[in-house]
Amino acid sequence: MGNLKTIHYNKAIVSGKLEVPGDKSISHRAIMLGSIAEGKTTISGFLNGEDCLRTIDIFKLLGVSIERTGTDVSIDSPGINNWKTPTEELYAGNSGTTARLMLGILAGAAISSAVLTGDESLSVRPMNRVTNPLHAMGASISSENDKDFLPLKIEAESLTAIDYTNPVASAQVKSAILFAGLHAEGTTIVREKTISRDHTEQMLSHFGAEIQSNNGEISITGGSSLSGTNVHVPGDISSAAFFMVAAALVKDSSITFTNLGLNPTRSGILDVLRNMGVDVNVMNESAENGERSGNVTIAYNKIIPTEIGGSLIPRLIDELPIIALLATQAEGTTIIKDASELRVKETDRIAAVTNELTKLGANIEATDDGMIIQGPTVLTGGTMDSYGDHRLGMMAAIASLITTEPITIIDSACIDISYPAFFEDLEMIVGK
Repeated sequence: MGNLKTIHYNKAIVSGKLEVPGDKSISHRAIMLGSIAEGKTTISGFLNGEDCLRTIDIFKLLGVSIERTGTDVSIDSPGINNWKTPTEELYAGNSGTTARLMLGILAGAAISSAVLTGDESLSVRPMNRVTNPLHAMGASISSENDKDFLPLKIEAESLTAIDYTNPVASAQVKSAILFAGLHAEGTTIVREKTISRDHTEQMLSHFGAEIQSNNGEISITGGSSLSGTNVHVPGDISSAAFFMVAAALVKDSSITFTNLGLNPTRSGILDVLRNMGVDVNVMNESAENGERSGNVTIAYNKIIPTEIGGSLIPRLIDELPIIALLATQAEGTTIIKDASELRVKETDRIAAVTNELTKLGANIEATDDGMIIQGPTVLTGGTMDSYGDHRLGMMAAIASLITTEPITIIDSACIDISYPAFFEDLEMIVGK
């Protein structure tokens, strides 16, 4: 059954101050842009999670010098045009962000070829949503079985700009195209019907790319020369979301997050919490390298149901599992829709969340693109499977705050992917 962890914090009051680890999405992109750019880049607040470390390992194999000291990272890169051709496979582990964005980066890199691989879970996640537009730009990406799954071989080709309308609200697809567009002839345009997280655009601009973004239309001109710079990574709001819900679930609880990322394309969780009656207070906002951050206090209040869908979904796609847990305690019916993207995450999160919360006694029904949750219900406890998905593992841990019996998590070690100190921080805020 893999790594097991049993916990129970039934009705423990959540309180205190917490600075969660650095934002995973920004940490990935800081390493990527610092490696593409020529010269020295320093990163503070880097997330030392497994996914981000896979990204570092790949660039080291491409000849980039990267040193870590705690959450500080120093990069000394010869620039993408002077990378060396790797002599071994580039392993992305379980990181979809690493794999999909690297396809765009490698498509335009001045190396003869590279093979990108992943673990068993990542190797069954679809890559065609990225490879299709890259092929349209002239990229040479192939596999032994002619399928768009890892491992994939990328060979050097000249790229041509495209005008692409993204059929799904996916920052990974958008980012892969923009990275390829850096080294394509002409101006590449990506159009979004629903705006996805914009960390890549912010970071490209910060490193000196010729990029414009206006109302869902992003354009980047090929041939820009990027230079190393300094990057500060704020706290990851997707990680904080689990402790936000912890405070929202237990009477008399209140928690304050410091240095928390507040990028508007990522802060949908705050809107949902407000809509569900939770007290949310944002203070001391500021901006650095294009990214907003500040302090946020979450306090318990009576939970009411809501409907989540449309343009809100891309702003909180990773937070939907923990929102589903919160909805089990709302007075009425909560509907999550337009979230079919959950089907192709680390696992099918719609099926997994429904299965695991049903085990606890929740009244939850899976739909094609979301969930319908009736509340409030008493959650009993028992064994919950993380499916090797860090967000499912953290959801199970937070559930132990309101279950009548302990929770045993199968493969709790997967939480290290994004939050290695999760259990230490959980024990701190519940006073254990």
